[in-house]
Amino acid sequence: MNVRFEKDGAIAILTLDRPDRLNAMADPMWDALYEHLGAIAVDDGIRAVILTGAGRAFCSGGDVTGMAKSDIVSGRARSRRRHRTVLALYNLEKPVIAAVRGAVYGIGNALAFACDLIVASDSAKFSMAFKKVGVVPDGGAIFFLTQYLGIARAKDLVYTARVVPAGEALELGLVVRVVPDDKLETEARELAAEMAQSATYALALAKKMFHSMYVPTLEQLMELETLASGAVRLTHDHKEGVEAFKEKRPPRFLGK
Repeated sequence: MNVRFEKDGAIAILTLDRPDRLNAMADPMWDALYEHLGAIAVDDGIRAVILTGAGRAFCSGGDVTGMAKSDIVSGRARSRRRHRTVLALYNLEKPVIAAVRGAVYGIGNALAFACDLIVASDSAKFSMAFKKVGVVPDGGAIFFLTQYLGIARAKDLVYTARVVPAGEALELGLVVRVVPDDKLETEARELAAEMAQSATYALALAKKMFHSMYVPTLEQLMELETLASGAVRLTHDHKEGVEAFKEKRPPRFLGK
């Protein structure tokens, strides 16, 4: 199922486990992650969660190989699958720490940002790479990025798809700390252990208070995302972006 679950005392560790594809999110992985989050939500013995990736990357984005085959109906269904998982992560009434290294690309950003805190290794690099395959950001990525950075800086990262290294991510406030690569797991577990020893119900209520700060809500933005994603997948540029990705060449976009 490509998502591993481990329980270490009061801490749950969820690992995206597709290292040969830099943990690119295929449809079954969304389902598996959603199921694990559902089980964690009702397990009172779990008081903090770590989300991480196996191998040298956190998540390189969505699985591009199946994108060009989508029509507007199947694309909408896939959006719903992604959205319910991101919402389950975002709304989990327990503190969630993303421990990231290497690529945090495309919808990998949404998974990281849906967590409460991000700890990064010095190899981490973030990119809102959606435009490279001719699609709009999804998984609530624009919602999260705008909360972190404000509209102007969020637009910069979305419109350029430039790579943000770990040091800059720390300066921007995307991550709370940067550690050497071999210290990432230790740092994340220490932070999770501190959270697990806290008044976790109070933290859950504080999370709800933070969520109430944002207008529009994440759910409202995701509904707009679903409509936009369905439309953009019918374009020439999206199909060209996917083919260019597969052929490892620069895309030749026509603006249509």
